[in-house]
Amino acid sequence: MNPHAMTILLFAAWSIFGWQILRRYRLMTVGPGEIRLDNIGERLKRTWEYAFVQKRMPRYYWAGIAHKVIFAGFMVLLFRTLLLFGRGYSAEFDFWGVLSIDSAIGGAYSFVKDVFAVLVILGVLVFFYYRLVKKLPRMTLSGEGLLILGIIMSMMFSDILHDAAEQVLQGRSWTWAEPAGSLVALLLVRASEGTLDVLSQLGFWTHVSLVLLFLNLLPNSKHFHVITAIPNVFTQSLYPRGRLPNVADIEGKIEREETLGLKSIEQLTWKGVLDLYTCTECGRCTDNCPAANSGKLLSPKQLTLDLRDYLYKNEKALVGAKGSGANGDSSSGSFSLAELVPNIIKPEVLWACTTCGACETECPVFITYVDKIVDMRRNLVMEKSEFPAELQNAFRGMESSGNPWSFPASDRAAWTEGLDVPRMAEKPDAAVLFWVGCSASFDDRARKIARATASLLKAAKVDFAILAEEEQCTGDPARRAGNEFLFQMLAQMNAETLNRYQPKTIVTTCPHCFNTLLNEYPDFGAKFKVVHHSEFLSNLVREGKLKPTNRIDAKVAFHDSCYLGRYNEIYEPPRETLRKIPGLTVLEPRETRDRGMCCGAGGAQMFKEEEHARPGVTGERVNEKRTDQLLATKPDMVASSCPFCQRMLIDGLAGKSREDVKQYDIAELLWQSVETPSA
Repeated sequence: MNPHAMTILLFAAWSIFGWQILRRYRLMTVGPGEIRLDNIGERLKRTWEYAFVQKRMPRYYWAGIAHKVIFAGFMVLLFRTLLLFGRGYSAEFDFWGVLSIDSAIGGAYSFVKDVFAVLVILGVLVFFYYRLVKKLPRMTLSGEGLLILGIIMSMMFSDILHDAAEQVLQGRSWTWAEPAGSLVALLLVRASEGTLDVLSQLGFWTHVSLVLLFLNLLPNSKHFHVITAIPNVFTQSLYPRGRLPNVADIEGKIEREETLGLKSIEQLTWKGVLDLYTCTECGRCTDNCPAANSGKLLSPKQLTLDLRDYLYKNEKALVGAKGSGANGDSSSGSFSLAELVPNIIKPEVLWACTTCGACETECPVFITYVDKIVDMRRNLVMEKSEFPAELQNAFRGMESSGNPWSFPASDRAAWTEGLDVPRMAEKPDAAVLFWVGCSASFDDRARKIARATASLLKAAKVDFAILAEEEQCTGDPARRAGNEFLFQMLAQMNAETLNRYQPKTIVTTCPHCFNTLLNEYPDFGAKFKVVHHSEFLSNLVREGKLKPTNRIDAKVAFHDSCYLGRYNEIYEPPRETLRKIPGLTVLEPRETRDRGMCCGAGGAQMFKEEEHARPGVTGERVNEKRTDQLLATKPDMVASSCPFCQRMLIDGLAGKSREDVKQYDIAELLWQSVETPSA
């Protein structure tokens, strides 16, 4: 071996790598800071599960297995690479006998190493197939990806070649400690000593050089995630998934005329930049995005890449501005960068998002998209007053009447006519507050959900009451649409009302209300036990307080609400309730549970028209695409547990001319089964 060559190679490669990492670190820390080192135990647990065990990878079966094999192979072969570095100085180096092939530990390691070298080659072939043969649309099919795969495969082959040549030189034709090397050695038994020495050196230096080349390619390619994925998983948000980051002192920011929302790239926190570094360009996010799948301009992957590319393009200006003491505000005159919207990200991209969270559920490295999209919406809405015209009516209604439709507050309890539903003002000590929500209060069809739920609570003798005129919109549509100021105004008023009554439990039929009350209102001093009606009713049936007896002989396809399922992991209770109804058969569409497609109402889409399809594409409404998925099960009816979903699915069925398939909330079906024939 050649110690001088190894020293030069290692010094040069690690120096260049260190310089590149320093550049990326300096760029990452241009923006505001963020604390992500709390609850170390939980972070370590999640890092093990999702970064090392890679629990999300098998969601795409063969690609997931291939990736897990390659990752495990790199972990195993790390010691082999260090061993070869050492052998650049001494041909006998074996970690002081620990990894000697003649020792128990060394022999076992060599065997495992050979097995994984072969498995890595097979894994690489899977990705070659996806890139060259199947050409998956979701993936970035670039020459860079093929180059990296070629390097990985060459590293494995060169390592096996080195072992094979060394075996023959040492007079060993076969050893179970190196099965892959032994197989190749059988082909080399007739080679001359000089040829074997050349092959050994070729394998050795090829492996070592490719490892260092690969290392230096990482910071300049999408494979940077090899380095950043573990830190990104470790620093993921530990807040509930349904909670958007709170904007503190928003009134003060407005008074001080500070920038509201995400306006410029330098306003991304270091964690936001780490997200951009970590994108693997696998396209799983876009593959499951309802906006992308219905032809809209939004692609979560492309959004990330556009932000990342713009960040890299302006590295010199950003880092230079920080070094000169500039405050990072492009409006200060210290330096000038384009505003993200519309220069880098088109407004149509942002407004197509339903905030369903499918992209984040699929991302194997925990990149977040919804928070960035909503933050850019905040800038458009609160600072520029640029948003879809239809949202103006919703904003005005929430501000003046406490609901997006501008109905008078006096109509909030109109749905209770004939039910004798008590109010909290009359019964302040009620154990359960039934939070009705705007849709179930004012929408004629959704009112049937409220009536069914109240009837079931009365039948189960639940001590409950409603707020009636005292209830206002939780502000979910305002917050997701970017009107953070309006959201906080509503949240503070509702928090005051809730804290005045101090209910033991809040039950709501709307997953959006449920998510906001449970996960976001604690930021405003309102922390209560919040239960969705699907769980509450399921418990009442389980406890025998409600007894479904009337048969409903039908097949029902169940649709999961994004804000109930993906955001709060409530999947089984609504299904359990439906299965308790005699005669009812619950059908599951192929796209179900955490892969269930959004109905298209979230993210304030309920109150605006859908964005147009991207050029050259025949678009489709999200709710109609979801309706097709449900109808594929050949149901007699469709069930959901969200008033928004109900409205979108009713419209979807009408758009498909399938009036023969009815849409019900689970509460309505349960009430049909519990209700006495004479009722």
